[in-house]
Amino acid sequence: MPPANMQLPRKSSLNSLIPLQRLNLRLLLLLILSATTAFSGQIVKYLPGYDGELPFKLETGYISVNESELFYYFIESQGNPEEDPLFLWLTGGPGCSSFNGLIYEIGPMEFDIDNYKGGLPRFKYYPYAWTKTASIIFLDAPVGTGFSYSTKSDAWASSDSESAKQSYEFLRKWLTENPKYLAVELFIGGDSYSGISVPQITKLVVEGNEAGAQPIMNLIGYLLGSPRTDSVIDENSKIIFAHRMALISDELYEDLKVQCNENYVNIDPANTKCVAAYELYEKCVKDLFRNDILEPKCTFASPDVDQREMPHRALQEDHTNFILSPPKIPDLWCRTFNYALSYMWANNDQVQDALHIRKGYVKDWKRCNKSISYTKDVLSVVDVHRYLSTKRLQVLVESGDRDMVVPFVGTEKWIKSLNLTIVNDWRPWFVDGQIAGYTVKYSEHGYRLTYATVKASKQFAYRVF
Repeated sequence: MPPANMQLPRKSSLNSLIPLQRLNLRLLLLLILSATTAFSGQIVKYLPGYDGELPFKLETGYISVNESELFYYFIESQGNPEEDPLFLWLTGGPGCSSFNGLIYEIGPMEFDIDNYKGGLPRFKYYPYAWTKTASIIFLDAPVGTGFSYSTKSDAWASSDSESAKQSYEFLRKWLTENPKYLAVELFIGGDSYSGISVPQITKLVVEGNEAGAQPIMNLIGYLLGSPRTDSVIDENSKIIFAHRMALISDELYEDLKVQCNENYVNIDPANTKCVAAYELYEKCVKDLFRNDILEPKCTFASPDVDQREMPHRALQEDHTNFILSPPKIPDLWCRTFNYALSYMWANNDQVQDALHIRKGYVKDWKRCNKSISYTKDVLSVVDVHRYLSTKRLQVLVESGDRDMVVPFVGTEKWIKSLNLTIVNDWRPWFVDGQIAGYTVKYSEHGYRLTYATVKASKQFAYRVF
C-alpha cells in the first residue's frame, strides 16, 4: 500500500478553523435558513445501465451562479459521511465534464467495457473508489461543460478567473444548502487543466474564511493530478520529457536547447534553426497518445447526435485509424472506445430523465466540450501556490510518469521554485510489494506538500490512489 501520507485524508487532529461553539451556532442558523430554502439536488436511486438500486447515495442538481446553472453529481461517502472528508472535484479541459472523474477515475462505477455488445452501455461497481472514504461533489464547470448551461446568451462566456469565482460561489451555496457537511474536512481537487482552477478556488476559500464570509468552510487542503500550472514551464518541460523518455535523440535535444535557448513557447519564425529543430521534434512525437505514451493512439470519436435512434455503435470518426469496437487483441485496446460509451449513455433520454436533467438546454452532451466560449486569462498559478504555502494546508500533487500532456518534469520544477523544506526525501512507495511510484514530502510553517509520481498515466494514477 502507499505510505500513510498518500492515503485519502481522514478526520484529523488539526486545529479547527473556528471555535466549536461558534460552529454549532452557525450550523443552527443555517439549518433554520435551509428549512425555507428550495433545495437544488434530487436523489437518484436507479440509473439505466445498472441493475437494481445504486449501492451508494447519488444526488444530482443545479445551482444558480451569475445567471448560469452549474450541474453537479454528489456521491456521499460510503464510509462515515459525518466524519469523512468532503471533496469538490473538477475535471480538466477546460470543458471536460466531471462525469469523466466519476466514471473513469475516482467514482464508484465504471463502464463494463469487457462485456459490451452494443446498445446502452452498462456499468459495473468499482470497489476501490475514493467514495469509500470521502464524499465528493463532481462539478461540471465552467458553464458549457457537461450539463451546465446559462440562461442568457451573454453569460455563456467564461475564463480561468471567472470559472474559479463561479466554482467558489457554487461551493458556498451548496454548503449553505447542505450545512451538515460544514463540520467535515474540506478539500478542493482536480486534474490536468483544473490545475489552473483548483489553487484559485482554494485561495478564494482561504480569503473568504479570513474575511468571515458565510458559511465558514473547514478547508484542510487541496489535491492536484498532473496539473496544468504555468504555460511556459509546462510547455518547455515536454522537450525535456521527450528526451528522458528516449523519444528524441541526444543530438536533437542538444540542438533544440542551443538553437531555441531552451524556450519552446512562441518560437520566433525568423529563428530558422530553432524552427527546423522543433519541427523534427514534432515529427518524432506526433503519433503518440499524449495522455499515456505507452498506449495506442486512437482518433477521438463521439456518437452522431442525428443517429441516436440507430444502433449505438454508429459513430463519427476518422476512418483512417479509429478502432470502432473493442479489438480482439487486448494489447490493442483503445481508451477512445471507453470514452465513446459516455456519449452514448449521457445523451440517452432515459438516462437524462433519471439524472433529472433540464431538457432543451444541452442538446448534445459532450465528455469534453471543445467549443465552449472560454478565455485562458491566467497563464500561471505558481504565485497562487506560493501564497497558499503560507497557510496551514495539506497538499497532494501527483503525476503519471507517462503523461506528456502535463509532464512530471514541469510539475517538479514549479514545486521546487516554492523553496519548501524537504522533510522526507525522494523514495519509492509500494502497492502489493511492488514499486508504484516515487514520492517526496515538503513542509514549511504548517504547510505540508506531498509530491508523488505514479507508474502510469494520470487516469490510472487515480485508480491507484
